[in-house]
Amino acid sequence: MLRFRVNEQEQQAIKDKMDALGTGNLEAYLRKMALDGYIVKMDLPELQTLVSLLRRSSNNLNQLTRRVHETGHIYDADLEELRRDFDRLWDGTRQLLHSLAVLR
Repeated sequence: MLRFRVNEQEQQAIKDKMDALGTGNLEAYLRKMALDGYIVKMDLPELQTLVSLLRRSSNNLNQLTRRVHETGHIYDADLEELRRDFDRLWDGTRQLLHSLAVLR
């Protein structure tokens, strides 16, 4: 068992960091900090956007594939929409990578 004292300001700073992390378990928080030295909680809205774009692109590609198998035709408008989706995916990926690079 380890015990240590903190003053009121230090205790408040620990509580503030726990609140920011979204944890209420002081023992687990202090153990994790003592063993690993830091905790990173990543809140990346870019990742959520990227996952949404991936789902949309996958759905569009599946629909286009079914249509081609059924009709034997592919339309320029469908290919253009798919290209725009993939451009948005690449843009989202670049934003996410930029956000992660800042964490270094």
